[in-house]
Amino acid sequence: MDFENNWLLSLMIFLPLAGAAAVMAVPKAKEEMIKAIALITAVITALLGAFMLISFDYSKTADLQFAVDKDWIGVINSRYILGIDGMSLPLIALTVFIVPLCIVYTFGHFPEPRNPKAILALILILETGMIGTFVAQDLILFFVFFEVVLLPMFFMIAVWGGDDRRYASLKFFLYTMFGSALMLVSFLALYFLADGTIVGDEAQTFSMVALSEGATLGISRSAQLWIFAGMFVGFGVKVPMFPFHTWLPDAHTQAPTVGSVILAAVLLKLGTYGFIRIAIPMLPEAAAAWAPFIGLLAVIGIIYGALGCLAQRDMKRLIAFSSVAHMGFVMLGIATLTDFGINAAIFGMVAHGLITGMLFFLAGSMKDRYHTLDMNRLGGLLVSAPRMGWILGFCAMASLGLPGLAGFWGEFPAILASYNPAAILSETTFRAYMVVAALGTVLAAGYLLWMLQKTAMGTPKEEFENNPEITDVKTYEWISWAPILALILFFGLYPRPIFTTTDDAVVKSLTVDVQGQETPNCLEIEGEEEGKACFASIRELLEEAGQ
Repeated sequence: MDFENNWLLSLMIFLPLAGAAAVMAVPKAKEEMIKAIALITAVITALLGAFMLISFDYSKTADLQFAVDKDWIGVINSRYILGIDGMSLPLIALTVFIVPLCIVYTFGHFPEPRNPKAILALILILETGMIGTFVAQDLILFFVFFEVVLLPMFFMIAVWGGDDRRYASLKFFLYTMFGSALMLVSFLALYFLADGTIVGDEAQTFSMVALSEGATLGISRSAQLWIFAGMFVGFGVKVPMFPFHTWLPDAHTQAPTVGSVILAAVLLKLGTYGFIRIAIPMLPEAAAAWAPFIGLLAVIGIIYGALGCLAQRDMKRLIAFSSVAHMGFVMLGIATLTDFGINAAIFGMVAHGLITGMLFFLAGSMKDRYHTLDMNRLGGLLVSAPRMGWILGFCAMASLGLPGLAGFWGEFPAILASYNPAAILSETTFRAYMVVAALGTVLAAGYLLWMLQKTAMGTPKEEFENNPEITDVKTYEWISWAPILALILFFGLYPRPIFTTTDDAVVKSLTVDVQGQETPNCLEIEGEEEGKACFASIRELLEEAGQ
């Protein structure tokens, strides 16, 4: 237990960073040693993740487990606090699962200019940032890890990307930095305005636990709205939500395959995780005010992303626009402010990570074979490489939400949650969103089947008819893809493991327990004005208690 409580999470975070340092220390000429170090590091991290999954107490998913609380930056009361609960567990598992598969895939698909040493080191640094973000329980620590992923992904796009890589990488960097700056301002505002003494902490604190358990309840409504606005932009850029999405298609299109996979599978989840871990639990009153607007942008993103897909000729760009649509479903679930909706959102994050990550793997392998992703030139994949064609068909069905595959449980519950949003929200508004989102699933079927028809059906074009480069699935690809395909099917048939893991933690995040006494859940008060009065009464009680 001492290892689990003191070292497990820290080791999971920093082992990939140590692996990256070891990779950089090895001479470039010793390529096999570089590959071995990178893979062993990622596999050991995954094994630690498996140990975490086994040791996790599933009867207490709402509690922080494997917690670490150490001094860090004492002058501002920022502490090295780590911990996981049911909301972060599936996302950490997804991260440590995807990274070794990406490394194996690169062994057979190193992008040009060929530099295994650099790209493998960047992948491992990305893993440190991603795991750290999901386990951090201090706002400054969260921000540091949130930003760690920026530079590796920037260099991955800028160095190994396509013809427009410089434009795409710069756009990605600027958008993310702009959002992060506003997010940091919001964190500082929380630090100065919240009162940690309400929950037995210091008056000024960055502790995410203290801020989620009532330290922010005394902040005025107008201040909460502005703080939430900063977080909304910061996290919304990372999701990305409409209208902050424009960097994503460019980044995906230009990024090397492994960069696109990590970006789709995990990095986009940092934004949605920020909403459910920080923005909503800490600022429930502002969340209720912003929720209709978030829901509106979510359904616009669903329709816009789908229509954007139908306008694409490049297969990779189509998959990128589909991410905008699919993350719209995730944000719609979050906007309902119900435990059912947020549970659906977390499942949607995992499902999207597996399915869209797999689609980018396929797109990358097709690019290596055909040297183009122009769908007007492609066709006949089922003839030229039948196994790859069938896998593409399977993933397209999963992405459009076919029952029995993971994508269904990422979309259907989010739509269903919109029928009964939190009582404080307008049922009429969210039911209108539900109808629009349901239309989005029809459009998804349209663009995905169209993509499948253009790339896999028919006979190969004359220029590719007898091309020896167009081979079926290779060994490296099977090793990388088989586990993902298995999980897409498993969670489609049996979604219970994720839903049962997340449920109690989500319920806790939507309720406030101040010094052992549960306050009224104002989100469940029917009517906007009544909800405002409920939050105002809590502030009055806290002011009286302070006096």
